[in-house]
Amino acid sequence: MVDRRLDNQRIAKNTALLSFRMLCMTLIALYTSRVVLTSLGIENYGIYNVVGGGVMMFSIISGALTASINRFITFELGRGDMIKLKMVFSTSIMIQLLLGFIIVLLAESIGVWFLNEKMVIPQDRLNAANWVLQFSIITFVINLISVPYNAVIIAHERMSAFAYISIIEAVGKLMIAYFIMISPMDKLIFYAITICLLSFVIRIIYGFYCKKNFEECSCHFIWNKEILKNMFSFASWNMIGASSAIFRDQGGNIVINLFCGPAVNAARAIAFQVNNAIQGFVQSFMTALNPQITKSYASGDTGYMISLLYKGARFSFYILLFISLPIIVNTEFILSIWLGQVPDHTVLFIQLVLMFALSECISMPLITAMYATGNVRNYQIVVGGLQMMNLPISYIALHMGAIPESVVIVAIIISQICLITRLIMLNKTIHLNLFQFVSHVYLNILVVSLVASALPLYIMIVVEKITVNSFIFLLLLCIITSAFSILYLGCNTKERKFIYERVSNILLHRHG
Repeated sequence: MVDRRLDNQRIAKNTALLSFRMLCMTLIALYTSRVVLTSLGIENYGIYNVVGGGVMMFSIISGALTASINRFITFELGRGDMIKLKMVFSTSIMIQLLLGFIIVLLAESIGVWFLNEKMVIPQDRLNAANWVLQFSIITFVINLISVPYNAVIIAHERMSAFAYISIIEAVGKLMIAYFIMISPMDKLIFYAITICLLSFVIRIIYGFYCKKNFEECSCHFIWNKEILKNMFSFASWNMIGASSAIFRDQGGNIVINLFCGPAVNAARAIAFQVNNAIQGFVQSFMTALNPQITKSYASGDTGYMISLLYKGARFSFYILLFISLPIIVNTEFILSIWLGQVPDHTVLFIQLVLMFALSECISMPLITAMYATGNVRNYQIVVGGLQMMNLPISYIALHMGAIPESVVIVAIIISQICLITRLIMLNKTIHLNLFQFVSHVYLNILVVSLVASALPLYIMIVVEKITVNSFIFLLLLCIITSAFSILYLGCNTKERKFIYERVSNILLHRHG
């Protein structure tokens, strides 16, 4: 019998490290967002996000290969085959370089044409928007080449390095926010240039760390047909899923621009920035958990893998609920303090985007499990096909006069349909028990959510205007109701004991 206590402790330690990373990054991001929005103005901020988002459309290609690289590096490490691991890493670098070249060609042709001919950009800002496009392309390619190095760090579960380098990146963005205020040149162009330079510096740091600590991170020209075939086979089917997510997020952003203009793009961008900051804590947990899911499948321990799926789905939801509920209840007040100048539609966008994140986080470990098996063809055709419906349905809704936030409402409904589909497919692939998942996970988080949110939402509706005192009261109430429902309705006795021990250790360590 394999003792999994060390694995569980490693997951807890890595989650703590990555959560510390996210806390630092979130605090910095909250400040830099306000400074950047104030310095650029609502219109320029919206232009940067919609143009940069247009470049992200090319993640349709890169996202599929990124998932393939992450899966194959972690899988070979789980098997302990160092020779194969070195070959996979070198092949990944070659693939990313070729892919970067292809994306530059596509962005310089299709991207430039679409920006200048189709997008709604004020004429006096079109030149700046073109500069943003060029530097966004360079930034995208730099981040593309970093993927294999990031995958190696995560596969080895060296989350301390991942956390510290990410904090350096966040501090870099803080410095950029300051320099925007004093820059004599066009602020939008300056912002795009400095973000690009920061990406280059972070890329160098990742490369140096990996080459120093991991022997597989030595790139050689390798043309292994078997590895290429397997990776491209995985990636080609995964491209459907990658494209569906990009069409949903960035396609939705462009549709909003076509019907509503850059000011609403700014509102949506703020909402997704809040979401990224909050959801980062869940991603920290999943980043710590994902290698264990893949490695347990690679070693043939599917029982442990399934137990991780149950815990991963529940605890990722709990983490996000605990952090997001106070924001959902106090959105308008928080925005008035944080930004001062709040674009229209921002409040409802944030509330709906956080609800979408709660829906999606349940599926995160299920997606990792499906990727671990390598059998992604049918999964991507069905689930990717469902997610593809986000864009046409959103377009039709806005064309018929629906509010801009309807794009997120459509995404929430389709997210739940995709969750059901994933469960059915995993039942066939790894014999995941549907009844147990529904009873132990889905109904569990539903009860926890209702108990945690009922009283705070009722008070939010009754109180006409949130003041400082009522904000503090609602904040404390959300924390108390969330903690109570998660601990006593969401966790079993063993899980509560583990949480109490970890908290006690942290408090005693600080006291000592």
